[in-house]
Amino acid sequence: MANPKIKIVVKNYGTMTAELYPEMAPKTVENFLKLANEKFFDGLIFHRVIKGFMIQGGGYTEDMTDKDTDSIKGEFAANGFVQNTLKHTRGVLSMARTSDPNSASSQFFVMHKDAPHLDAQYAGFGKLTDGYDVLDAIASVKTTMYGWYMQDVPADAVVIETIEVIE
Repeated sequence: MANPKIKIVVKNYGTMTAELYPEMAPKTVENFLKLANEKFFDGLIFHRVIKGFMIQGGGYTEDMTDKDTDSIKGEFAANGFVQNTLKHTRGVLSMARTSDPNSASSQFFVMHKDAPHLDAQYAGFGKLTDGYDVLDAIASVKTTMYGWYMQDVPADAVVIETIEVIE
């Protein structure tokens, strides 16, 4: 069976497509596909952008209201899930989390550049197949502080119009 493919449509930026790897992180892929099919991501933003590192989204609306869903077990080697050997190289999709290894829910990030220090520490679950120009454009936006606690927030919202399962 072919790996699932998704399309991430970003307002004013274009489309990134990605292939997901259930053999690396089955529950993570299942959760992400479920949220995409439920239109959970529609209208959310990339709220954390660090050029040369990653872009992160899937947890906040344009007005910075938190949007949460249930957490899942972290499928990465440091959390006892040794089958996930996906490296955090440019274009890889991975799940964001707090210091709790089982706190991933809907927030994900796309690697702008390689970050080997994240390998085995976060649940990588897919990789871009197209749209690296969109990734680079988003990674280059001007960022600012939001309140006293959140930095690297795009000065102008980078809105996810939709994440669609295409096959």
